[in-house]
Amino acid sequence: MGSTPVSRTEQRRRTQDRILVAARKLFAEHGYDRTTIRAIAAEAKADPGLVMRYFESKEKLFARIAVVDRQEALGGSPEQVAELLLAALGAKVTAEPAGALAVVRSMFTHPESAKEVREAMLAEQHQAADAISGEDADLRTALIGALTLGTVIGRYLLGLDGLRDASPEKITALLRQPFHSILHGDPEPDPSERPQ
Repeated sequence: MGSTPVSRTEQRRRTQDRILVAARKLFAEHGYDRTTIRAIAAEAKADPGLVMRYFESKEKLFARIAVVDRQEALGGSPEQVAELLLAALGAKVTAEPAGALAVVRSMFTHPESAKEVREAMLAEQHQAADAISGEDADLRTALIGALTLGTVIGRYLLGLDGLRDASPEKITALLRQPFHSILHGDPEPDPSERPQ
C-alpha cells in the first residue's frame, strides 16, 4: 500500500510553515541583522528562492512572524472583542513568544523591519477598531495594543518584579476590567473635576 500523494497546495503550505518556524528560531537566536534568507532556507530545508517567492523579502517575512496569527477573526460585541484580545494576551504570557521578542529587539535597530511590523500591527488594530466602532475606536484599540506590548516587554525583556513570575490567569484577570472599559469607551472622570 502506497502513501497518498500530497497536493501542490499542501506541499506549499508545509514549506511555508517550515520557513516560518525556521525564521522564528533564527530571528530569536541571532536577531534581524545576522539572520539571512539563506540561513532561514537551510534551516527550513527549502530553496532560498522559495523563501523570497512566498514572503517577498526578509522584512515581510520578519513582519509575518511578528504578528501572531489569530485563530478567530475579531468581531462581535465589545465584550467579545475584549475577551478575544485578553485570550491573545494570555497566550503571549503563557509561553515566551521568542519570535515576537526577537522582533521587538530588532525593531529598535532596523528601521525597515519596524516599518513592516508596524503595518502588520496596524492591520490588526484596524480590524479590532472596525469591530467595536465609535469615533475614537482607533485610539481605544491602540491603547489595548500598547497594554499588550508593554505587558509582554515587561514580563520577558525587562523581567519586572511581580509581572515576571505572575500566572497568566492573574495577569489577564487584572487586565480584564481595563480592557473592557477601554473597548466600551467608558473613561473614568478626572477626580479633580468631580464635585466636592
